[in-house]
Amino acid sequence: MAREDAVRCLRCLLYALNLLFWLMSICVLGVAAWLRDYLNTVLTLTAHTRLEEAAVLTYSPAVHPVIIAVCCFLIIVAMVGYCGTLKCNLLLLSWYFGSLLVIFCVELASGVWTYDEPSVQRSDMISLKSRMPNYGLQHYQWLTHTWNTFQTEFKCCGVIYFTDWLEMTEMEWPPDSCCANQYPGCARHAHYRDLSDLHQEGCGPKIYSFIRGTKQLQVLRFLGVSIGVAQILAMTLTLTLLWALYYDRKPPEPTLPDPHPGTNPGPLTITHGPPGEARKSGITRPAEAWSNTATTSNGHGHTQFEMERLS
Repeated sequence: MAREDAVRCLRCLLYALNLLFWLMSICVLGVAAWLRDYLNTVLTLTAHTRLEEAAVLTYSPAVHPVIIAVCCFLIIVAMVGYCGTLKCNLLLLSWYFGSLLVIFCVELASGVWTYDEPSVQRSDMISLKSRMPNYGLQHYQWLTHTWNTFQTEFKCCGVIYFTDWLEMTEMEWPPDSCCANQYPGCARHAHYRDLSDLHQEGCGPKIYSFIRGTKQLQVLRFLGVSIGVAQILAMTLTLTLLWALYYDRKPPEPTLPDPHPGTNPGPLTITHGPPGEARKSGITRPAEAWSNTATTSNGHGHTQFEMERLS
């Protein structure tokens, strides 16, 4: 009964861990997709600069294709583990344990290989101004779209201040994406009437903060560590469950039946001679001994009678 309760407890814990694997893997995929979108925008603005290298070093462990593939595979492995735990199947549980071990090794190797501190300074933000003169040109529509998207999402304007647009380009006012309330011609209206309608903070510090790490990146790191700890716990519980199921299904060793129940076996007798004599030794030996005794006694008695008769 105690072993059955222990197996039931192990199965419940594995159910909970597999459900946790599903939830955490889906969260990692969602946050990684969100970060990948913003990372592409930042990489477009910081192309061919030190900022691009720093952004890649910071976010490559989070949005690396290997990590995305591992999370997708972990969802499938959790489903197999759930089925194996439900049916108490030794083969499925063994495959589940091996898959978790491989995934854990890949995650550990990927984390160690891609870990590196980005070397970036605030002075590197000035290099972003070199791409501003291409804003609005026909062959740089992709760059124009990227600037507008970043300034709208991060609520910033220019690199250090909105006047960077006036210094680095031939524009008379900033783009409309610098407006807090965007509408056609809002930047021109704000430039001549109320500058407070423009975003006062530059995009350089925003990009610097993004490269140094965002809250979403911290969430991904926490989820990665949590998945690793859960995998170690799941592998330990799986091994314990496999051991319990294996010994429950192991047949007991056969025992030979006692031919004479309730009686103590007599002392072993060592006999010499052919096998036929050995099988009959238990009967013939006492008889032979009795006959020898009787013969000896008769011989002595006959001799004594003859001596009395002669005298």
